[in-house]
Amino acid sequence: MHRLLPFWQRLLLTIVAMFAASWIVGLLWRSIFSLQLPSYLAGMAGGLAALPCWELLKRIRPSKGA
Repeated sequence: MHRLLPFWQRLLLTIVAMFAASWIVGLLWRSIFSLQLPSYLAGMAGGLAALPCWELLKRIRPSKGA
C-alpha cells in the first residue's frame, strides 16, 4: 500500500507556496506599476498557486528510507 504525504505536511507546503506566490507577484507588480499590490490580487495569486500545489502534493509519496 502506498502512503500519501501526511495532511499537515501538504498543508504546510501549500501555505508556503501561497505566501511565496503572493510575495513574488507583489514584487513584480511593484516593479512594473510602481504601486502597492491590492490585497485581493495578492490573495487571488496565492489561491491560484495553492490549487496546483495541493494537487501535486497529493500525488507525492514519502520515501521508504525513513
